[in-house]
Amino acid sequence: MAVIIISANNSLEDTLEGLDLGADDYLTKPFHLAELNSRIKAVLRRGKFGGNHTVVCNEITVNTLAKTVYVVGELIVLTKKEYDLLLFFITNQRRVLSKEMIAEHLWGDQSDLVDNFDFIYVHINNLRKKLTTSGAKYIETVYGSGYRFVATN
Repeated sequence: MAVIIISANNSLEDTLEGLDLGADDYLTKPFHLAELNSRIKAVLRRGKFGGNHTVVCNEITVNTLAKTVYVVGELIVLTKKEYDLLLFFITNQRRVLSKEMIAEHLWGDQSDLVDNFDFIYVHINNLRKKLTTSGAKYIETVYGSGYRFVATN
């Protein structure tokens, strides 16, 4: 179970005590909801990857500290959104992810402001091209529903 402490106490001693007692993160008031959202995602990501900073999915290797991606040992340069999208797909393998789910993950609360999700197609298409260039083919379109990341062993 992950723990994020939200407190009005913002002294260094309070932060260190909270973290030393086992909290995964410490956030002081006032804060933006987008920051809380990002911290929750980070805690969940660390939990899903077992605390490792390197995630390996077949020939894809992601270093979450350096934010680098290698496919068959070759460095693939991704934008921040493409990188976040790839990690989202890897952590949700075989699940069908709707455009709405992807938009909410990538843009948080701001995703409610968009009229359509055509920009999601652009990011997925760009990510597909970059992964396919190195031989990896993982992102499937599930017509009428969304997208799925399938890593077959």
